Amino acid sequence: MKDDRPVRDERVLVYSTDGSLPLPKAAPARRAQSGHPTVPDDGVVRVARERRRNSAVTTVHGLAPAEIDALGKELRRLCGTGGTAKNGVLELQGDHRDKVVAHFEKLGRRVKRAGG
Repeated sequence: MKDDRPVRDERVLVYSTDGSLPLPKAAPARRAQSGHPTVPDDGVVRVARERRRNSAVTTVHGLAPAEIDALGKELRRLCGTGGTAKNGVLELQGDHRDKVVAHFEKLGRRVKRAGG
């Protein structure tokens, strides 16, 4: 009687902590932006809109860590909305891209509208 089951490859890769097998190399560290691909550190402030749970969120990338809190407070007051700063990204509730871009242009900063 012939067995019609497919032949399984019995090689199994096992990692051990006793040093007998090499551990996999760690992936190179990426700059985390709340799940976004890496944002270049070129001095340009990028303002984008994201959809979360059927509502819009304005995200601001490219700010220095020292200025995130002060600018976040200023932008929340300007837009009349709530928001937060997570992982080096400023998030504002609602679609306020036009106001944020105009504010950074008034400050003399290089700014781009990112995304769609």
